[in-house]
Amino acid sequence: MFKIRQVCKKDNLNLSNVIRAVLTEIGVPKKGTAYSDPELDFMFETYNKKRSIYYVVENSGKIYGGAGIAHLNHADYDICELQKMYFLPSIRGIGLGNVMIEKCLDFASYNKFKYCYIETLPYMKAAQKLYLKKGFYYINGPLGNTGHTSCNVWLIKKLK
Repeated sequence: MFKIRQVCKKDNLNLSNVIRAVLTEIGVPKKGTAYSDPELDFMFETYNKKRSIYYVVENSGKIYGGAGIAHLNHADYDICELQKMYFLPSIRGIGLGNVMIEKCLDFASYNKFKYCYIETLPYMKAAQKLYLKKGFYYINGPLGNTGHTSCNVWLIKKLK
């Protein structure tokens, strides 16, 4: 049975390995994407601050993926970003992405964010379909400064 919980320090290595494996599998560039983010090896420390959270999907001690919310770097106070939402192939298509987005958006609303931003790659069609279903819509350019110069699809959602 899959459990969704907040990231712990002991998850850092396994989580970074899972995220890099997924990014490699889907063929993202190693530069200008989450693959090269320095915080990837320190997810607990990165999200262990106010108005930030990262959730992992775990089963029997094994990490299968995760998703997080944090303030969008170099953006207005009320804009957060859905960050690093990646899952191993074995758990895709069973509804966990939907559950994770809901948990993340609930956290964002509770923390007084008014907008949630996402950036992705054009060929990540399944992810985009889910984002659109959850009320995100496309915008014409990036917001903030994520450092993800290879990501050229941008979406935003007004939160309740």
